[in-house]
Amino acid sequence: MTKKQLNESVAYLKHKGFEAPEIGIVLGTGLGKMVDEIGDAMVAHYNHIPYFPLATVEFHSGKLIYGTIAGKKVVVMQGRFHLYEGYDFLDVTYPIRIMHQLGVQKLFISNAAGAINLSFKKGDIMLIEDHINLQGGSPLAFKNVSEFGDRFVDMSEPYDPEMRKSIEEIAKREGISLQKGVYASVVGPQLETKAEYRMLKTIGADAVGMSTVPEVIVANHLRLPIVAVSVLTDECDPDNLQPINIQEIIEIAGNTEPRMIQLFKELIKTL
Repeated sequence: MTKKQLNESVAYLKHKGFEAPEIGIVLGTGLGKMVDEIGDAMVAHYNHIPYFPLATVEFHSGKLIYGTIAGKKVVVMQGRFHLYEGYDFLDVTYPIRIMHQLGVQKLFISNAAGAINLSFKKGDIMLIEDHINLQGGSPLAFKNVSEFGDRFVDMSEPYDPEMRKSIEEIAKREGISLQKGVYASVVGPQLETKAEYRMLKTIGADAVGMSTVPEVIVANHLRLPIVAVSVLTDECDPDNLQPINIQEIIEIAGNTEPRMIQLFKELIKTL
């Protein structure tokens, strides 16, 4: 990754009309309907943006969408990138750097995750308070990282306390049940074994997924405030573990999504 590549990607998007967005939104697996909320939408397909990776997961559509939600200019990433698709950490986080270069000042991230904390149920929304990186690497571990920001990035509070507080207040006001917890990020794409679920619980994870953490690390590198939520699509009880049903996971994500959209829309209004 070079500054020249970033500049070319940004120039292409600005030429298409992506001017001065305030908020960036990353939509996770099965969570694409927020794009229906965007007014005056402009679309840039990933395969048209210079140096942009291509989405390969069938549940991700591969579009960057610019427009307005609740009167604010937004850039929404419909389709994210994962290590399990064969991308590296720089690919996975390239769109976050692009959003920042375009002018985004706040970042909202969503994902679908499995509930490790057995008091959480599928269909719940979990506000991520902290995370555990189990992906075996870092998006900041490259030679010329200091050209883009500090090499050593503080992660004592990776998720913005003010936006977290606002989301909690919104959930209470709107009658939306909201869990809070720690998200563990693994490589995938295979799901976890019973022993791995037990390990995750032991080390303090409340939910597990295959995304988000690299994006959050880069956002902190860029000093971009983040709020992130997990839609919990399955219950990872090692003593009663059922074979995985991907279609059910997508369905649960879709059923829960309207509440997530409501939280994000109301949060946008407060910014």
